[in-house]
Amino acid sequence: MQQKDGTWRFCFESGILIDAYMIIVLRVLELPYEALIKKLHDRIAERQELSGAWKVYPDEEDGNLDTTVDAYYAMLYSGYSKRTDASMQKAAAFIRSKGGIRQVRTVLTKVFLAATGQYPWPASLMIPLEFLLLPSSAPLSFYDFSGFARVHFAPILIMADRKFVSNASTAPDLSELDVQSYSDADANAQIPMMSSDEKRGFQTIMDEIHSGIKKLAAIPSLLHERALKYAEQYMLDRIESDGTLYSYASSTLLMILSLLSLGYDKRHPVIAAAVDGLITMLWPMKSGLHLQNSPSTIWDTALISTALQQAGAGQNQESVARSIQYLLSMQHDKQADWSTHVPHTPAGGWGFSESNTLNPDVDDTTAALRTIRLSAKENPNLLDPWNRGLNWILRMQNKDGGWPAFEKGVTNTWLTLFPIDGAKSAAIDPSSADLTGRTLEFLGTSAGLDMRHATVRRGVQWLLDNQQPDGSWYGRWGICYLYGTWAALTGLMAVKFDPEHPSVRKAVRWLLQIQNEDGGWGESCTSDRDRHYVPLHASTPSQTAWALDALIAVYSLPSAPIDRGMRRILLHMHQDDWTTIYPTGAALPGSFYTHYHSYRYIWPLMALNHYRRKYQQCSISDT
Repeated sequence: MQQKDGTWRFCFESGILIDAYMIIVLRVLELPYEALIKKLHDRIAERQELSGAWKVYPDEEDGNLDTTVDAYYAMLYSGYSKRTDASMQKAAAFIRSKGGIRQVRTVLTKVFLAATGQYPWPASLMIPLEFLLLPSSAPLSFYDFSGFARVHFAPILIMADRKFVSNASTAPDLSELDVQSYSDADANAQIPMMSSDEKRGFQTIMDEIHSGIKKLAAIPSLLHERALKYAEQYMLDRIESDGTLYSYASSTLLMILSLLSLGYDKRHPVIAAAVDGLITMLWPMKSGLHLQNSPSTIWDTALISTALQQAGAGQNQESVARSIQYLLSMQHDKQADWSTHVPHTPAGGWGFSESNTLNPDVDDTTAALRTIRLSAKENPNLLDPWNRGLNWILRMQNKDGGWPAFEKGVTNTWLTLFPIDGAKSAAIDPSSADLTGRTLEFLGTSAGLDMRHATVRRGVQWLLDNQQPDGSWYGRWGICYLYGTWAALTGLMAVKFDPEHPSVRKAVRWLLQIQNEDGGWGESCTSDRDRHYVPLHASTPSQTAWALDALIAVYSLPSAPIDRGMRRILLHMHQDDWTTIYPTGAALPGSFYTHYHSYRYIWPLMALNHYRRKYQQCSISDT
C-alpha cells in the first residue's frame, strides 16, 4: 500500500459537513464542476438516515439538526435534489421538528447560512475587527486564541463585519424551514437565546475588547480600515503552496467567501488556487467524493513506519528507508505563529498534512521522531533533524507541565466564555492527557528520559492532577476516555513511573471494568459530547488496541483480560463491518469526528508488536 514517494495515504474521513460547504462555495463561485458537485452530493445523500436526518456519528440518538441543515441546503444548492423528493421532504420535516434553522448551534453552519442569505449574522460574531490589532500584552488579544480558531475566525470576522451576503442567484430559499420568520429586529436574536451565564461571559469579553480598543491611538475610521487590512493580510500570509489556508479545507472555504466580501473577483488567482488546493484533498468513496478537511499523510506515514520497524523491518529495508526520507523532507524550517509563544526556538516540528509548512504539532512531531530514532543509531545524518525536533518538543511544554497540541501557552480561559458552540474545545489549546501522555511515552522510549528529569516529572504530575475520579483520563483528539487513558498509562510506564501507584491501579481497574464480553473495548462519540464515559456496546479495532497497549505497558506478565483482548484484535483483522469504520478521532465535540482509514491497521499492529516484545516467552493459548 506504500506509494513511490515513501508515503502511506489513507482517507481522513469525517461526516458530510465539509462536503456540504464545498458544494455551497462552488455554487457561489458559479464554477462548472458538475461531475464533482454530483459526486459530493451523492456521498451526502448516501449517509441520510431513514428518519430523514443525518448524524455526526452512527450511534448518535435521533439525528443532528445542524448536520441535517448542512446536508439539506447543500443538496438543494447542488441542483441534484429537489424539495419534492421524498428524502428531502423527510429531511425538512426533521428540521422543523427540531425548531427550524434558527435552532442551529454550530458556528460554521450559521456562517455558511448567513453568508448566503439564509440566516441573520449572529450577534455573538459581531466582534470588532479592531480586536485583531490589540497587542499580545493586552489582557485579551487575537493570539490568545488557538491557531485553529484564529484561521477560522479571521475570515468569519471579516464577513460578519461587512454582514456579507453572496449574490448567487441560484441559492435556494430555506425560509420554509424557519418555524418563525426573521425580521430586521432579529439581527440580535442570538443574545436572548443565551443562558444568563453565557450573556455575562460574552459581555465580560466584549467589555474587555472595547476597553483595549479605546487605548489604540488612531482615528476610529482609519483604525477600522487598518484592522480590515490586517485581517485580510493575516489570511494571505498563511496560504500554503497548494493554495489552502493553513492546510485546512474548512478555513479555506471560509477564506474564499471572505475574499468575495472584500471585493475579490470570483476568478481571482488567490481564489482559483484555493479551489485547486481543495480539489487535491478530495478522496474517492464508493458512494461519491469526500473532501478531507486535512489529509493525514504525515501522521499515517510516521505511525506505519514505526509499526513496521517495531515488527522487524529494519532501516535498510527499502520501504522503511523511503518513508524516513519522506519524513525528513517534511520537517518544518519556518518561524511561524507557534514561535510567538516560544521565541528564539529553532523550527523542527512536523505537521499533519504534507502541504502544512506553518502549523507543526506535538503529536505529529513525536510520531516522526519515533520512526527516525529507530534508525538514527545506524545513520549519523539523522542526528541533526532528531535534535531539532526533540528541542522543539521540550520547548513546547506548558507552564502547568502538560503539552498542548499546536501552541504553547494558549490557555486564556476567558475565551471559552464566547457563546459559540465548541468554544471550550476550539478557542484555546491547553494541555491534554493524550498529548501529555504520548509525549512522555516518546521521551521515555525514544529519548531515554525518565522520572529523574524535571521535564518528565512535571508532565507526570500534570497527569496525576488531571485524572478523572473513575480512574480514566479524557483524551482531546481521540474517543475519548479510552484514548486519554491509553496515552496516560503508556506515557507513565515509559518514563518508569511506579506501576503500583494508586493512580495506575485505579486506571487499570477502570479499563478492566469496561472490557466487553467479546474481549475488546469500544466507546461512543457521545462520551466526547457529554464529558463522561459512554460505552459503544461493541468493540472497535483502534480502541481495543489502545486499551490492550495500556494494559501491556503496566503488566509484567500477560493476564486473562489481555489474552482475551488479543484474540479480539486478531478477529478484527478478518472483520469488515460498522465497528471497523466507527469514527475514533475527535475534533469538535458533538460536531466533527473522524474515521482514520489507517487506524484499523496501525494500532492493532502496534499492540501486537508490544505484546510480542514484552511477553516473548508467553503466547495466547490455542483455545
